[in-house]
Amino acid sequence: MEKAIETANWLAPRIVSLDRVHVRVLVDNVTDSLSSNPPFVQSEWAGLREAGMTVLDGQCVCCACHGLSLVITAEANGQRRSLIFDGGPDGYALHRNGTHLGIDFGAIDAAVLSHGHWDHAGGLLTALTLIREQNNGRDLPTYVHPDMFRQRAVRYPDGSILPHKPIPSTEELTRQGASVISHAAATLLLDEFFYLSGEIPRVTQYERGYPPHLRRTADGTAWEPDPLIMDERFLAVRVRDKGLIVFTACSHAGVVNVLKHARALFPDIPLYAVVGGLHLSGTTEALIPPTVRDLAEFRLTHIIPMHCTGWRAVNALVTAFGEAVVVPAAVGKGVSF
Repeated sequence: MEKAIETANWLAPRIVSLDRVHVRVLVDNVTDSLSSNPPFVQSEWAGLREAGMTVLDGQCVCCACHGLSLVITAEANGQRRSLIFDGGPDGYALHRNGTHLGIDFGAIDAAVLSHGHWDHAGGLLTALTLIREQNNGRDLPTYVHPDMFRQRAVRYPDGSILPHKPIPSTEELTRQGASVISHAAATLLLDEFFYLSGEIPRVTQYERGYPPHLRRTADGTAWEPDPLIMDERFLAVRVRDKGLIVFTACSHAGVVNVLKHARALFPDIPLYAVVGGLHLSGTTEALIPPTVRDLAEFRLTHIIPMHCTGWRAVNALVTAFGEAVVVPAAVGKGVSF
């Protein structure tokens, strides 16, 4: 692990200082078009009107569902780079929302799959299809961790096992137009605009993963415990005069572990915001108090919870840090930094 951190620290100073970053929430668990937003957040309906919606109707609005997909566009020195971070749970939601929101799929330069769960990978093949239809058939660099392709499952208290649908294989991704880049190391993407982490060290006493989680054994004949889900990684960008924005899809490592690792990798860049799923719902709700307590040490300007965070955690975060810091996400929203 020390060698991995040393390598990542060598990469970190090269990350480009961006002029601006825009995030469009393509898929999220929540829909909320009526609540007021701070100036740097655009509501779903405002985004739909920009994309050409002239009549408000159920067929025109976005679909919320359990999963996450973000289109992140970064700009620096007159250059623009865009990637899709996860693909949501299925092709229907991604296609519907992307079409309604007027996403320029042809401008997407790369895809990142954060980890091997269906609610992040199920729509990726559809995303690849849309991208290649609009970029003249060019293959898309697609970053994955080699350990994410074993099938996953959850063991229930009664001992029963519910398997997850397998995520698209490397071969399926390749057939759909992905140029698959499979490794566990940290790397800089797209002219060093984006940083993709390596595996995240588990250092806190309470963030110990997802105990009911299983994966197939290497020979595919049985299930084995997989609480740590080590294939999950985070994405980061640096914004001039603000600092580091960390995108964490599910935070199976624990969001405090995620941010501690980001701070260790970028010691000279202040942490500005964390965006994504914090996985503080269901069996991990007991982690809400220590997580909220320890998030204070990072002095974040913004916390933007999504996906698997859960309403109890969002409520606790707002109570602790206030609405100026905590801005809950929803499908279709646009966030500009």
